[in-house]
Amino acid sequence: MYKNKSSEGNNNLCGPKLHFLRKQMIPKVSQRAFADKLQLQGLDLDKNAIQRIECGKRFVTDIELKAFAQILNTTTDELLDDSDVKK
Repeated sequence: MYKNKSSEGNNNLCGPKLHFLRKQMIPKVSQRAFADKLQLQGLDLDKNAIQRIECGKRFVTDIELKAFAQILNTTTDELLDDSDVKK
């Protein structure tokens, strides 16, 4: 059977790590400000989309994942590794 949710029932693996890394940015970056940064890269996401991604309620495309990594100055592999994020 095809499985498209994580073991926790989330629609993505990167949401918790995205939230963690966004909160670590200096200066602090809100979900709205993060969405603005994505829009400068050509991705039309709003604050609500970021919120749904961070909560695991929205699927993430590979294009979005790559843009997240660029803004957060990290790798896509790091975004998918949630071993150091509290759940």
